[in-house]
Amino acid sequence: MNETIEITVPNIGDFKDLEVIAVLVAPGTAVIEEEPLITLESDKTTLDIPAPSLGVVKSVRVKVGDKVAQDDVILTLEVDSASAARMRARSASAEKIKADQEPADFITEVVVLGGGPGGYTAAFRAADLGKQVTLIERYETLGGVCLNVGCIPSKALLHTALIMEEVKTLNVMGVTYAAPEVDLDQMRKGKEEVVAKLTGGLAAMAKQRKVKVIHGVGQFESPNRIGVDTNTEGHVRIQFDHAIIACGSASIKIPSFPHDDPRVMDSTDALALADVPARMLIVGGGIIGLEMASVYSALGTRIDVVEFKDQLMPGCDPDLVRCVEKIIKKRYETIRLETKVASLTTSEAGITAVFEGKHPGEELYDKVLVAVGRLPNGKLINAEAAGVNVDQHGFIKVDQHQRTNIPNIFAIGDVVGGPMLAHKATHEAKVAAEVIAGLPALFDPLTIPSVAYTDPEVAWMGLTETKAKADGIPYEKGVFPWAASGRALGIHRDEGMTKLLFDPETKRILGAGIAGPNAGELIGEAVLALEMGADMEDLGLTIHPHPTLCETIGLAAEMAHGSITDLLPPKKR
Repeated sequence: MNETIEITVPNIGDFKDLEVIAVLVAPGTAVIEEEPLITLESDKTTLDIPAPSLGVVKSVRVKVGDKVAQDDVILTLEVDSASAARMRARSASAEKIKADQEPADFITEVVVLGGGPGGYTAAFRAADLGKQVTLIERYETLGGVCLNVGCIPSKALLHTALIMEEVKTLNVMGVTYAAPEVDLDQMRKGKEEVVAKLTGGLAAMAKQRKVKVIHGVGQFESPNRIGVDTNTEGHVRIQFDHAIIACGSASIKIPSFPHDDPRVMDSTDALALADVPARMLIVGGGIIGLEMASVYSALGTRIDVVEFKDQLMPGCDPDLVRCVEKIIKKRYETIRLETKVASLTTSEAGITAVFEGKHPGEELYDKVLVAVGRLPNGKLINAEAAGVNVDQHGFIKVDQHQRTNIPNIFAIGDVVGGPMLAHKATHEAKVAAEVIAGLPALFDPLTIPSVAYTDPEVAWMGLTETKAKADGIPYEKGVFPWAASGRALGIHRDEGMTKLLFDPETKRILGAGIAGPNAGELIGEAVLALEMGADMEDLGLTIHPHPTLCETIGLAAEMAHGSITDLLPPKKR
């Protein structure tokens, strides 16, 4: 049975008399949930009013040029009875929340929930655009996981590990060193000093921009209210015009594992560097697990890696991964692919892991690092009180403007899906802040680069060869092996490669993959080439300095073009 319901303008904050600048549906139009119905504009912002449910438009009550405000009827929609019941329940719940609210402790134009790379970028950009901004962060320092217990401290340790491994290659040049003496306390201190410089800088910039920072756990109470259990001032209530959700993600915990035992670690525990275990198991052969394996291996730990899938770094092209395997197979004791950990059992002697799959067995370890991925924190912020849709995994769906299904609430970073990377979050953050400020911004990158800071590094962007083959996408390929690079040979690191994929018709670059030292620094040129629409001749004719690792990008393009002279050009089919 169907019902006809009135669709009204939802809570849009303090905006009044917004002008209808587009009517996107007509009587008889079938719409799906969250499909835009009309577009409104004020002197500060442009926003779409989405459909609250699947249905068919019966009548349209507004036209271009009309002025509307909250609760004005814009159209009628025919929906099934179940959908109508859900909508009435949501409305009743929202009204109850509204009635139960106590006065706000203070009011702000923009509130940002989460102080990681995305959160503080959003807050700072909004402030720079003239907005009054409040930033909520649960920990005592800004920067989130990335800065405090992720990207930054891990890179400080990875650099140390790289140098420790690199000096071993100098024996071919007649230089040898005694075994290193490691002061673990000083190593931790050095890592923490790097973090402290950056977090201190963020605190100073927040103060300079007059961003109010509240340290505590925030949860929504309504579409315009958020409550914070602060670390020092008890519970405070914040009234806002716009919100940006930047609540991030957390390490996945396998329920059957004994996580209450400190010897079973996540990445945060591993970065704390409490000690150097004699033997460690890395559960998960992805980027985080392999980066931590690099650090502990250099410090003297015997490393085993177990990965459920058929290759390390799932999602990366196998030929790039082989460049890493060539090195780490010499350093680690075992790499078990297509294998899972059936159980972990703790005892005074250590942690016993039982393996099932292609490489079954049982081994005893001093410590185990569980690095099987991350899940978003969308279910931890009481988003339903604001009417924000959160899926069963904790993700929040947004449009290209980073807007959720609630027009005045935006979301960015790990919680909106896609690659969980800081550089993605910061770009989404600027879009959200600029849209709130009324600027015509959207998030529409052609690619988001990925980097594994292992030894050697691996970086890729755009179309991967694996996906091209799986989806039947035609491509031409240029590969330059670093064994033919004078610079790579000079630093005794010839295991790497540079690979470029091109459209066979237009010759424009489609994707790139680089394996070798500093691959993460080199991939930026390929990203720019893709965004600028460069083709193989553009890259091949670009004069790169010699001898460098960056010239391998130009040489890979020459391989695809057939104009290479450093190697024999491949035969054209």
